[in-house]
Order: sequence, then structure tokens, then C-alpha cells
Amino acid sequence: MGDISTSLVLADKTNSSEQENQCIRITSFMMEHEKQDESKKSSKLSHDLEVVDKQQNTGFHNPSVVMSDDSNSLISKLGRDISISCLLRLSRSEYGLIASLNKSYRSLIRTGELYQIRQKMGIVEHWLYFSCDVQRWEAFDPNRRRWFDLPSIAFDQCFTCSDKESLAVGTELLVFGRGPWTQVIYSYSHLTNTWSDGTLMNIPRYLFGSASLGGIAIVAGGCDKKGNILSVAELYDSNTKKWEILPSMHRPRKICSGVFMDGKFYVLGGIGEDPKKLLTCGEEYDLRTRTWRVIPNMFPPQSREGAVADKRDTAEAPPLVAVASNELYAADYERWELRRYVKETNKWVTIGSLPEGSSSVNGWGLAFRACGDQLFFLGGPNALSVTATDINSWVPGEDAPQWNVLARRQSMGFVYNCAVMGC
Repeated sequence: MGDISTSLVLADKTNSSEQENQCIRITSFMMEHEKQDESKKSSKLSHDLEVVDKQQNTGFHNPSVVMSDDSNSLISKLGRDISISCLLRLSRSEYGLIASLNKSYRSLIRTGELYQIRQKMGIVEHWLYFSCDVQRWEAFDPNRRRWFDLPSIAFDQCFTCSDKESLAVGTELLVFGRGPWTQVIYSYSHLTNTWSDGTLMNIPRYLFGSASLGGIAIVAGGCDKKGNILSVAELYDSNTKKWEILPSMHRPRKICSGVFMDGKFYVLGGIGEDPKKLLTCGEEYDLRTRTWRVIPNMFPPQSREGAVADKRDTAEAPPLVAVASNELYAADYERWELRRYVKETNKWVTIGSLPEGSSSVNGWGLAFRACGDQLFFLGGPNALSVTATDINSWVPGEDAPQWNVLARRQSMGFVYNCAVMGC
């Protein structure tokens, strides 16, 4: 098992010729396989860095620090532009080695400059972050099938025993829970491999729907500490670490799910003001016009409608939904089917089955996420003698789903929380 501390802890070390030579060999190998002329890439990169320099109001750091001529800066044998160009093409799992070379490398990565440049150039790697233990988080790189342990954190007893939501935005993993008096948010930084207290919402809530798009995230609905169901929504900016109150939804709801699709935010399912019924409508938020639109029958319940309140109000998990290549999919844990949403007709069609061998408690214990163009389904085997979590993947196409067991991890087999970080 890989230890994320070895790949992400950014220790301040002096130049090491052996490490630098290793990095040079990697980057030199990459340059030999580039299809474009390096001079054109260097020119393009310089232009991109100039653009970044003008975007200081969006949280970008001045790249002149990266391009300085001090002896402690980047790979001198390759030149600054080319070395950065090569670093952008390495996996982010290799950045721990790069950061250990010198202070300039450390600053380049730890301040987030390299990730901002990656974002400008459209370079994104998606990792799964999930918890099968209330006090332990892990990360999984599906492209290289590498595991990483996140640092442990001493959650208080109240937070440990409370319902929790998670959300990955930018280079942050946010974990939401309940403290003795109010909401608690812990923030994990991929840049520094550390946990810290996150910025509290303007209106604390629990059991809400959420989704992220690049460096922003939206949370909607949920309930307050008194159990009142909310319609209010907020936007989080990972660059400024600030929350902004958005216009409220048309209908309050909790235990719902959120996704981004076609640049808009959608909230689906959940419990509304009538606790005896599961909501079938969805709501769409347009970031450009800052308005909500109700979409009737966007998400029919996965079980019978009008279920008994004292069983359905808290027993059923939020909808398991994910967006891959701007297409919305749902994992129906009642019928164990995979469905796809047809935007033109506002209908759902069954396209196949979910992976065999997993079990859940009314949907709890499962995770359904998308990484780029792939769908991922996480769950534990339904045999009591086996304690593991399977990560199944499938790239949607015209044919029925053919799930591939990408990895298996020894664990309790119950997925408490799961989020996808793309950076």
C-alpha cells in the first residue's frame, strides 16, 4: 500500500543530484515522445503563464516566482519553460518527489501554482477519496491503480457519531458533520497533505445535496439543527475559501443529491415538506442568470411513492447519481439497475445492471461517482465472511454495462462517504 505522505508531504530539502537526475530522466523520456515541437509548446506555455499572471483576482499566484533565475529554481539543464511543460505532464502522484528537490519546487506545488497552470491547460486527473471507517480516509488513483492513506485526524465524539457529507472542490476535500453546538467542517488540502478547520457556511445545515465544478461547489437544501427542512443554497469558492448565499430553491428538501451537468447545477430527490412522500421533481440552477427552475418528474422514487414517514424519512439514502461526459446516470439500489437520463424527454431508461456482489442498507454503504468519462461503483460484498470494498468501473457506450473490478480494498465493506477530486 502506498503512503500518501511519501508522495505528497512536501519536505523542505536541499538539491539532490540523484533526485534531479531521476526527474531529468523522466522529463527527458517524455520529451522524446512529444508529438509537437518543444519550441511551440514553450511559446504557448509562456503565453499561458502571462495570462495566469493577469488573473490574480481569481487566486492565481504570480508565475514570475517560478520563472526566476535563482540557482534554486527548477531543472537548469532543461530550461524553465521546458521543465514546467514536462512537469505538467507528469502524474500528480509524482509531485511529492518533485517538491522535495528544492524550495522552488516546493513553492510551485504547495502554493497551488502548478495546479492552476494545469487547470488553464486543461490537464485534470480524477482521484476517488472515500471513507470506510469513520476516522479514516483513503485516496485511489484509478489511472495508475495506486492507493494512498490520508493523515489521520482526531475527530471529536460528536462529529464521529453524526451523519456526514463530503465534497471535493479544487484541491480540497471538505467533510461536514455535527459538533456539540453547531456544524463542523474539516478541510483536507491535497497541496500540503494536512487537515485543518474549514470555513463554516453562512447557514449551517445537514443532509444536503452538493456538487462541484472545478474550483466552485454548490450545496442546496438539507436541514438545520432543529430539523427544519431548508430551501437555501450556497456557493463555495475554493480559491477564496468563502461561502456565498444563493437564491433559494422553489422547494425545500433534505437527503437529496446534487450534480453539475451542461454547466448547470441540479438537485434531485429527497424529502420535502410532506415527510410521507419522496420528492420526484428536480431543480436546475443557472449560474449565469442566478435562477432556479423546477423540473417535474425528473427523478422518480426508487421505491413505492408515498411510503410511510417513520420508515422512509430517514431510512432511504439520497439518490445515487453521477454525471459522466455530461450524461446523467442513476444507480437504482432497489432494482439493482443502472439508468440513464434522457434530457430531451425527461425520462429514465434502464441500460443494464449494477455490479454483482455488493450489498447495502436502503442504499447506504454504496457510492456511485463519475471520474471524467468513467462511472465508478463502490460497495462491499454481501458475504459476512468477506470484509472488503470493491471499486468497479465502466466507460459508458452504446452497449450494456460491462463492469470491471478495478481494485479491491480490505475494509469494513461499508462506504460512509465518497468524493471525486479532479485537479
